Amino acid sequence: MTFHRAAIVFALFAGVAAPLVAEPAKAQKSTAPAVYTGIVKGVAVGGYDPVAYFTEKKPVPGKADITFVHEGATWRFANAANRDAFKADPAKYAPQYGGHCAWAVSQGYTAKGDPLAWTVTGGKLYLNYNKSVQSNWEKSIPGNVAKGDAIWPNKVKVQ
Repeated sequence: MTFHRAAIVFALFAGVAAPLVAEPAKAQKSTAPAVYTGIVKGVAVGGYDPVAYFTEKKPVPGKADITFVHEGATWRFANAANRDAFKADPAKYAPQYGGHCAWAVSQGYTAKGDPLAWTVTGGKLYLNYNKSVQSNWEKSIPGNVAKGDAIWPNKVKVQ
C-alpha cells in the first residue's frame, strides 16, 4: 500500500476523509422542468420545426435527419437554414416554458404542450394543451404571460 493510499485509509477511519478525498464539483441542478418531449420521446415540440412557426406562420414537421440537441432534447427542423437559425439563437425560437402548456403554467402547473395548439405573441412561441385550452389562453394572453413569467420555473408544480 502506498503512503498516499495508507493516509486515505487512516483518514477514513479517523473520520476526516472528506478534506483529503474531495468529490468532483457537481453541476448545479436547474429548477426548471425539462423541455417537454412527451409526444415523441426525446424530441422537442413533438418533432415540429420551432423556427417554422415564425417563418411559415404554421406548424411544419421537422425531418429526423436535420436536428440539433439543445437542453437535453433533440429538435427537428424542416431545413438546414432553420436549424442554423435555431442554433444561433435558441431562446428566440424555442417555445416558452420548455414547451409545456402555457395556460397550465400560468395556473401554476405543467401539462403537455401540443404543437398544433400554438400562438406566437410578443415574438415568442407558446404551446397549449389542446385547442380548447388555447381558447382559454387567448382570452387574456398578456395576463397569462405575466402570470406564467412571474412563476416560471421556480413556483410551478411539475406534473
